[in-house]
Amino acid sequence: MQTDLLDSQSDTPVTINKLSGKKSIIADLLAQSSRHLFGPTSSPTLPLKHQVVSIEGLLSKLTYLKPEEVVQIKKAFQFSDAAHLGQYRHSGEPYITHPVAVAELCATWRLDAPSIMAALLHDVIEDTGCTKADLVEKFGNKVAELVEGLTKLDKLEFQSHAEAQAESFRKMFMAMARDVRVILVKLADRTHNMRTLDAVPIEKRRRVAAETIEIYAPIAHRLGLNIIYRDLQDLSFRYSMPMRFRVIEGAVKRARGNRKEMIEKILQASRMAFAKANLDVDLRGREKTLFSIYNKMRAKHLSFSQVLDVYAFRVTVGSIDECYRALGILHSLYKPMPGKFKDYIAIPKLNGYQSLHTTLLGPSGVPVEFQIRTTDMHAIAEAGVAAHWAYKDGSPDMSEVQNRAHQWLQSLIDIQDTSGDSQEFLEHVKIDLFPDAVYVFTPAGQIRALPRGATALDFAYSIHSDLGNTCVAVKINGLQLPLRSELKNGDIIEVITSANSQPNPGWLAFVRTGKARASIRHSLKTKHYSESLQLGERLLANALRQQGVDAALLTPEIWEKLMHWTGDKTREEACVNIALGRRSPQELAIRLKILVDDEDGGEQMRLGTGDWVAPQQEGHHHQRQAILVDGREGNSISFQSCCHPIPGDNIIGYLGKGEGLQVHANDCPTALRMLSKDSDKWVEVEWGKELNREFEVDLAIDTRQGKGVLARVASSVTSADSNIMNVSMEDRFKEDSVTIRFTIQVYDRLHLSKVMRSLRTNPDVMRVTRTRAG
Repeated sequence: MQTDLLDSQSDTPVTINKLSGKKSIIADLLAQSSRHLFGPTSSPTLPLKHQVVSIEGLLSKLTYLKPEEVVQIKKAFQFSDAAHLGQYRHSGEPYITHPVAVAELCATWRLDAPSIMAALLHDVIEDTGCTKADLVEKFGNKVAELVEGLTKLDKLEFQSHAEAQAESFRKMFMAMARDVRVILVKLADRTHNMRTLDAVPIEKRRRVAAETIEIYAPIAHRLGLNIIYRDLQDLSFRYSMPMRFRVIEGAVKRARGNRKEMIEKILQASRMAFAKANLDVDLRGREKTLFSIYNKMRAKHLSFSQVLDVYAFRVTVGSIDECYRALGILHSLYKPMPGKFKDYIAIPKLNGYQSLHTTLLGPSGVPVEFQIRTTDMHAIAEAGVAAHWAYKDGSPDMSEVQNRAHQWLQSLIDIQDTSGDSQEFLEHVKIDLFPDAVYVFTPAGQIRALPRGATALDFAYSIHSDLGNTCVAVKINGLQLPLRSELKNGDIIEVITSANSQPNPGWLAFVRTGKARASIRHSLKTKHYSESLQLGERLLANALRQQGVDAALLTPEIWEKLMHWTGDKTREEACVNIALGRRSPQELAIRLKILVDDEDGGEQMRLGTGDWVAPQQEGHHHQRQAILVDGREGNSISFQSCCHPIPGDNIIGYLGKGEGLQVHANDCPTALRMLSKDSDKWVEVEWGKELNREFEVDLAIDTRQGKGVLARVASSVTSADSNIMNVSMEDRFKEDSVTIRFTIQVYDRLHLSKVMRSLRTNPDVMRVTRTRAG
């Protein structure tokens, strides 16, 4: 078993004899495995670690496979048994008992032979010296690929445990997207580990339980494996909150006795009603899981005695028509509760689940839930996507479940393609694992399922990333509404696009789906990268001119030598690092000058690591040329709020690490303090000739106190064609005046002068000054 999808699995093998990975040793160990026969389990009087492990239980479940496939499974057991020889679980059992138990779980889903073999071998790469090549040679590429997909990335180095965990989950999700059998075996592995979690330390139990409830249980639900989903939920609840688990478990046992008579009465009345209507049904009662009861108590602030629908009844019939007949019979027997009917047959859940749900008022007014479904629907409801291997007839119901699973798995690949790193990918996937859904329609009448809370913009991205990126407006049920409008069941959404539209960073605040968030972030990063690349190229070109280097002389060979020194992969990456302040443009220009001189056969100057400054050639002085800014550079250049520089001000630029070029007024107190401490990161900048945007500036306006003063002062600002971005007031009680602080937008110093003249002509205004936060 995997020691953790990152050190969080329940059991780490205790190794006595570790394999070296050489084929000869594997062969020797295979020969030694004769003690693990296929006969009955040895006497229980033997110590656990000396007991013989049997796979008779597994073989009894494999009657659906061909004899030659069963032979291969026996060989996989022998190989795994030999590989894990000398390893034991925390419980003291031979480690091979775990892979066998995982294989038995997979067999209950009637998975194919490669899946059963992968279950038996799923830890041999990670916990022994076996390699993928060994598995390919013994069992073929398909089995080896499945086992590799189940193996964690323990040989890579990561910056943190969180990063390592995210990368391991990313690998698992990608392997799962390629072949869903990977996650089925992994869920069987996690389920057996959770069932045997008592043997590990308490802290590890809680860590594993938290990981299970956060990741594995939602995956099981998303793929429709409801038996495993409920099992993982209750087991996680048991180990993460043991006291609450025991309290609710005891309460359910007591309620079971108190409500036994009522349950029998409901079952008898329902069976009589179905018999009278000549409808053949299978009627069974079942308790809700302890975790679902606890969740309901917590969400609705109820005591256990107030949770009345602890028990539910399942009605299984032969056809869809009979489902609706059974619903009518039950509604004639007990009164239905308004708003408590859901038709998941007409509109299945995201994971393909289909049933009719109705809550009725039973005897004594106690709410009772009934779930009505066909036999095929029940199989899919319990086994979900795993039921695919149990069906050989290719029924349309089954293909629909497979299609839904395929669509979700494909969305994981889309998210991976647009995510920056493993932690971001995991963040997006977690969002999509929540099961609740809302069902909406395209204008053509196609139904689409989105997570509850999804917005109109999420809908656009669910159709296609390009549609979301160019979305400018939406119509919901014919009305134009904001992009952040939350969708409701039955909404019809029309997306309006513009070729010139681009994603807005503000969209991240309200989109709900992982695909939308990943696409927006990817688009913003791409745009920021392009802006940073252009700025970095300008900064480097300016520094090269100062060194007297003609950029045309920079051959690919020179760039390759520079990349070898900087460690950057490409010239573009080096320029982006310059723009982000991670590297000095002057430093790179000096290095490039050395390389050019060396290539031209001039004075040989060795690449060093000191702060060498290129000497000026006699009689040649290269004028320092400033970087031109015009406010259209996007995120790569920022105009600092401490001084709010505007065109006409003398300005200076600072290359903050990872923050791009920061522009300050050159008399800004903040800039002057930074300049004295870190002078080598400052570059000369000047305003460009074409400026077509507005810049913010702060004003302090002393006015006389009186009614309507603020409105009249604001009118003076707007009459000068300026927009007010922010306003605040502070009283001066010793003087009969008040200071109003405005942040306004102007085009340049001339426009600012116009605004200040307009204010000074206002009889309420006593003084106007431009202020700086620094």
